[in-house]
Amino acid sequence: MSEDVNPFESLQEQIDDAAQYVDVSRDVLERLKHPERVLETTLSVEMDDGSIELFKAYRSQFNGDRGPYKGGIRYHPGVNRDEVKALSGWMVYKCAMVNIPYGGGKGGIVIDPSEYSASELERVTRSFATELRPIVGEDRDIPAPDVNTGQREMNWIKDTYETLERTTEPGVITGKAPDSGGSLGRVEATGRSTMLTAREAFEWLGKDMEDATVAVQGYGNAGWNAAKLLEDLGANIVAASDSSGAVYRESGFDARALKDFKRETGSVSGYDEAEEEMSNDDLLTLDVDLLIPAALENAIDADLAEDVEADVVCEAANGPLTPDADDVLQEKEVYVFPDILTNAGGVTVSYFEWVQNRQRFYWTEERVNEELERVIVDAFDDLVETFDSTDAPTLRVAAYAVAIGRVVDAYEQGGNWP
Repeated sequence: MSEDVNPFESLQEQIDDAAQYVDVSRDVLERLKHPERVLETTLSVEMDDGSIELFKAYRSQFNGDRGPYKGGIRYHPGVNRDEVKALSGWMVYKCAMVNIPYGGGKGGIVIDPSEYSASELERVTRSFATELRPIVGEDRDIPAPDVNTGQREMNWIKDTYETLERTTEPGVITGKAPDSGGSLGRVEATGRSTMLTAREAFEWLGKDMEDATVAVQGYGNAGWNAAKLLEDLGANIVAASDSSGAVYRESGFDARALKDFKRETGSVSGYDEAEEEMSNDDLLTLDVDLLIPAALENAIDADLAEDVEADVVCEAANGPLTPDADDVLQEKEVYVFPDILTNAGGVTVSYFEWVQNRQRFYWTEERVNEELERVIVDAFDDLVETFDSTDAPTLRVAAYAVAIGRVVDAYEQGGNWP
């Protein structure tokens, strides 16, 4: 894993790589490589013992040509300005790749939530919601969950915004609990889109999903849901990891039983069905049919990529491969299905939630899953059609070509004015 690669520079390099396959001028392209604005704020929050602690927080609004800014809020000690800018840019192109009418945003707080009580986290969240209040709204910027946040935090943000604005506006944020206006199917949406991408990829490549070996790096929400859904298709989950390490079993795990163990103990490490424990890097270099990086960005750098033996990689995390790692895997003829398609289920079902909030009419989970499958399969078809019809060197370049073209069209149709 590379700690030194700047994710914002990686994003800009990915855009440059795809630009030669899009009819776009250099000046317009430069505009699409930078955020429109970034909020940087310091939260002053009272702790349970009465002391005041300061937290740095960010919200990047990258591009709104195709609709309101959209993107998650993460709580992590590694959050920084360039990371948030990069993540907001990836959201622009993710939304464009799956053709939903959003721009891209992202936010985060520099915090390790495991070190704070629920009441302290609530005060931190409400403090950030207060700072976000002037720039968010169902027609402006719609946050959502990300790393270390979920329904609880989204409910707090919704309540804070609605209380301060003296209104009812559930569409101000997505990823809420169903009783607070959330959508059924949202929790497993990122894992489901990962499964759907892998399913379509194996069919496109003429591979059989039955008994395919799968390694999942990051057994959180996206990773474990992808694992169980792939297992339902007949795949064999042979390895899984979290921040504590990785476990391996040649004959495969029961994906649900492993998740139950993690819920009980807080970690996959120590699972009694495992034949071997290993590092995350060891998991990433296993000889498997399908590798799913589902943790944080920059998990695979060029050096580690030299040892990757998977046939197919589906990126459930945002930016898990550095650009240099992409080059290495291209030379090794590894098929990498990029994050802006693979993990787009989360933002797609967030879009469905927003639509339901605005209509005050809620869908069944069956309809949510059917609509998500349609969106992801259509986007997959757009990706491989572009890959097959151009000389794009990788699937990532083809995906960005599709997405950039759509953003450029929206920008040019609207025009530029002061």
